[in-house]
Amino acid sequence: MSEAPWPYPPELDAVIAAPKHHRLVFENDRVRVLDTRIPVGDTVPVHTHRWPAVYNTVRFSHFIRRDGQGKILFDSRELANPLPPAAWLDCLPPHSIENVGDAEIHLISCELKR
Repeated sequence: MSEAPWPYPPELDAVIAAPKHHRLVFENDRVRVLDTRIPVGDTVPVHTHRWPAVYNTVRFSHFIRRDGQGKILFDSRELANPLPPAAWLDCLPPHSIENVGDAEIHLISCELKR
């Protein structure tokens, strides 16, 4: 069974669309590791993550995730409980992240290629 093609243009890849915030640490045919940093008050340009990944939070700060049209998808300030230090996220379609907290957001993600 073949996998459906990725529907978004390569220019929206996180490393290409938002290089100020995403740094490629390692990549091979199986995995890609990104170091993501979002300073206080910054909004990461709209981008995608083609592969599902484990996200390790090195430093948390409150954030808002919006879709490609700017609609709020998630606001961490509305959570009843804190986010875990590591989480699995499936592929992410076009979205942006705004750091609305009081510290730099720092994540390490390990994307698993199919």
